[in-house]
Amino acid sequence: MTSRTINGPRAAKAFINFVNASPTPFHAVQSASALLDEAGFKRVDEGANWEKDLTAGSKFYYTRNQSSLLAFTIPSSGFKEGTGVSVVATHTDSPNLRVRPISKRSKAGYLQVGVETYGGGIWHSWFDRDLSLAGRVIVSSKSSESTNDPAVLPEFTSKLVRIDRPVLRIPTLAIHLDRGVNDAFKFNNESEFIPILGLISSQLNGSRAAPARPKKDDDSDSEPPTPSPSGNSKHHPALLQLLAEELSVAPEDVEDFELQLYDTQPASLGGVNNEFIFSPRMDNLYSTFAAVEGLVRFAKQTSFGALEGNINAIALFNHEEIGSVSTSGAQSSLVPNFLSRLSPTPAQLASTISKSFLVSADMGHAVHPSYTAKFEENHRPKMNEGVVLKVNANQRYATDAWGSFLIRKLVERKGGKVQEFEVRNDMPCGSTVGPMLSKMGVRTVDVGMAMLSMHSIRETAGSHDVQNYVDLFESFFEGFTSLDKSLRVD
Repeated sequence: MTSRTINGPRAAKAFINFVNASPTPFHAVQSASALLDEAGFKRVDEGANWEKDLTAGSKFYYTRNQSSLLAFTIPSSGFKEGTGVSVVATHTDSPNLRVRPISKRSKAGYLQVGVETYGGGIWHSWFDRDLSLAGRVIVSSKSSESTNDPAVLPEFTSKLVRIDRPVLRIPTLAIHLDRGVNDAFKFNNESEFIPILGLISSQLNGSRAAPARPKKDDDSDSEPPTPSPSGNSKHHPALLQLLAEELSVAPEDVEDFELQLYDTQPASLGGVNNEFIFSPRMDNLYSTFAAVEGLVRFAKQTSFGALEGNINAIALFNHEEIGSVSTSGAQSSLVPNFLSRLSPTPAQLASTISKSFLVSADMGHAVHPSYTAKFEENHRPKMNEGVVLKVNANQRYATDAWGSFLIRKLVERKGGKVQEFEVRNDMPCGSTVGPMLSKMGVRTVDVGMAMLSMHSIRETAGSHDVQNYVDLFESFFEGFTSLDKSLRVD
């Protein structure tokens, strides 16, 4: 038998590294920050007076709540109030399971972890997967303080955590006990969708717990009480110990956390010719990576210092999957505040808005070979066939004729291709951050890349489309201003 090794596209491999390092929005922002740092962007505090440092050719970024990010470059012509902004907007979150504030559960001898569903996931895809935990933890320094003076307060910091091995699982019921499972797999999200962490006996007999008390009925939802090393009875001692060990802190230093479950199987190239990427969270880290990479590549160009025109920016938002209403979501003040600080007077702000353009980048639906009837017959995007223009007459997407024309011209600059997607009249249409951001008055277009199994724990997209996406954003940052001068609308 002859074997061969096929190398995948370089951009796809870089994306795989990015998504594997980014199990949560917090980690995605950390990964994006690392790419920007490497490219010479200067990190600033959002609340600082960074306007005074906006010199020609400078590059900055800041984060908000560790889960959203805004990065931008200043043109060689320098900064002047009223300058337009060219923005690519994406989101960092995906449907997942979040650990509840009181997660301690048990039943029939199992340690369980209470979770809440986040977003509109294909939840059956989470069964029988090797799951783990990631997120951020608030830790204190109280265990390391050498003083007992109550006037001396401990320091509190937010640390990212990722348990890099399977620790949780949501098991299905054996077919012998559910003979109709292949006719219709139905389950209750509250009572039949609870991950197991381990066995009560292992916690009681292990080094992490105190001696056992008398057992209760196996059908009970509680376990024999065991004192937590942190004094926190809301979560299993074993879970708190696991976090403490990962962070190299004492269990009593774990004050609070935001944790979500993730699939430990890494993203990879797939298909007979490595034409696919099999991965979690591609909606929408695929777009997020491409936006960051497009801005980084633009900023690394030798001609960057010679280009004039708009400020170029990317905005990475959290909470798109649940409506974007948060301090770090697209309906927050992140972009409006940015524009207002660039142009503080009403006249200057109006000038900035009139010269600005926003590309809302979110993944789209590739035609499914088993369900072609679910797609409008003339709007069936394919993977690795280029950028997808997302159109909806009811403004679920913000694309109009000028926006689609602009995208076509920008894609042409790089020798790429454009596809269109529009839903059938008998089906509802999803939405993006585009329509809500367009309320600022900034011209907006919605684009994406074609993918299968959106919102599954494992999704499929084209490996060549990563480069196509990066090319679009690099072309946007390079050429929007000159192209915009040739447009006559109002």
